[in-house]
Amino acid sequence: MSTPQGGDRSRWLRAHRMRLLLPLLRSTAVVAAATVAYFLLPLGRDLDQHTVTVLVMGLLGIGALLALQAVSIIGSSHPRLRAVEALTTAVPLFLLLFSATYFLYAREQGGHSFSEPLSRTDSLYFTVTVFATVGFGDIVPVSQTARVLTTVQMVADIILVGLIAKVMVGAVRLGLERRRSSPAPEQREQ
Repeated sequence: MSTPQGGDRSRWLRAHRMRLLLPLLRSTAVVAAATVAYFLLPLGRDLDQHTVTVLVMGLLGIGALLALQAVSIIGSSHPRLRAVEALTTAVPLFLLLFSATYFLYAREQGGHSFSEPLSRTDSLYFTVTVFATVGFGDIVPVSQTARVLTTVQMVADIILVGLIAKVMVGAVRLGLERRRSSPAPEQREQ
């Protein structure tokens, strides 16, 4: 794509910057809203079959979101940027889902499932340390169920990072190929 000359160039640059900024603003707004909801919503239920079902449905929902995002990336005029938006939205939602699960489970168990009672902040911190494979050791799962939940997160982390990244990279490649093979806007108008 060529850039215009003169006064049209500054308008083109503003429009180009806005095209780059809007997806990042959207993902920031989604993550901020989800984080505020995580801290403000009353998580009054104990971790029971219903909550486990919600966790599984949440994971399937994130999978569906990523699948829709992959299709969107392929059809996008800016597939790389669209992939960044998809990942910067999906990964935090995934982490918040596990944080809420740990919080509910720790609360239900009365502080006996982890090495210390977990607040919402502690749950988020624990989730991120597991995701980042840092494992500081200050919070550790001590009950069998907490260890199973943590293991499920670790496996899901590997799937999210490995498989999903591969899908996103593939979608970007297909989007770029589609963009290269379609005629330029000025050619379509002729």
